[in-house]
Amino acid sequence: MDCCRRFRMNDNTLSTVKRASLMKHLGRITALAGLVISLALVYREHPAAVLGLMREAGAGLVLAGLAHVLPMLANARDWQTLIRGTRRPRFTQMLRLVWVRESVNSMLPVARVGGEIVSFRMLRRWGVRSPVAVASLVVDMQLTVISQLMFTMVGIGFLFAHAQSGTLRLASDLAWGVVVLAPLLVLFAMVQHASPFERITRVLNRVTSGKLAAMTGESAQIDRTIKHIWRRRPVVLRYLFVWQPLQCIATSLEIWIALYFLHAPVSFTEAVVIESLIQAVSSAAFFVPGGLGVQEGGFILIGGALGLDPATCLALAGARRIRDLLIFIPGLVAWQFAESTREGRTAAWRPARRNDPDRQVTGS
Repeated sequence: MDCCRRFRMNDNTLSTVKRASLMKHLGRITALAGLVISLALVYREHPAAVLGLMREAGAGLVLAGLAHVLPMLANARDWQTLIRGTRRPRFTQMLRLVWVRESVNSMLPVARVGGEIVSFRMLRRWGVRSPVAVASLVVDMQLTVISQLMFTMVGIGFLFAHAQSGTLRLASDLAWGVVVLAPLLVLFAMVQHASPFERITRVLNRVTSGKLAAMTGESAQIDRTIKHIWRRRPVVLRYLFVWQPLQCIATSLEIWIALYFLHAPVSFTEAVVIESLIQAVSSAAFFVPGGLGVQEGGFILIGGALGLDPATCLALAGARRIRDLLIFIPGLVAWQFAESTREGRTAAWRPARRNDPDRQVTGS
């Protein structure tokens, strides 16, 4: 019997390794395809023209990239408001968390969820209880999805209001995409009312003949914590109407600064429109590491609708890649360094003890 059980465990482990290997290969393939598309777009618009614009902009593009620290500061604060208790991470810790999460999600083939897993490990390492860590991550994602949908609609509305023939077609296509995705996004945002974690764990517990009984209570606690955050209206409203708009304004500042130094100044409103729609395009292409190719194509379509020539749009996309090199590559290095230290080797997955004095609640 032990031999059979051991064989089944080895077989399951092998299957898991194969799936992980397949995902890694798919990520590499999509990244390579995106890189080819990016190079093809630059080649079509004359590489010398694109590189010439970036060379003239010089340090201005570095400044635009470093400006990304501003939305990271806002994100660190709004996420911190979702956690309350004696073990709530300091603001500097939350900023580090945002930095690593964005770096992992933006640069690695993790379908935009790997950063959340890494964030959970870091929160547990800092003493945040599992239900609180998971709940803060889930609600942060839900509120971000809602706010991103709102800003996408603002961008589409601007295109409709300033429509020419090509602009109108682009706005119409984007609007239809939002119409299709909106019900799914709303469902995702409101799913906390159905206690999904507890329900899923109970089903899995029945399937495994009671082997997951210990997890059922913790899953129910996650659901209760998520509901508790949503019931704190001031926290949710400040997140949606203070911190998220500040993030959008700060990320739009990157676009505005880059275009200023590329000698293609636009109004700040137009920069907000470009940023909101580029975020929507990048989110839709979550399976492509770094949005390679997709992001460049998005800049050409959206920038072209606002009167920017293709070479300038590609130079703007290049400015975004400079940001990745300045902010996200060091973020990956910082994450790997943390994982390699003794702190990174602690048992981040150890469940909290029942008599843990750090009984946390969420809210602000």
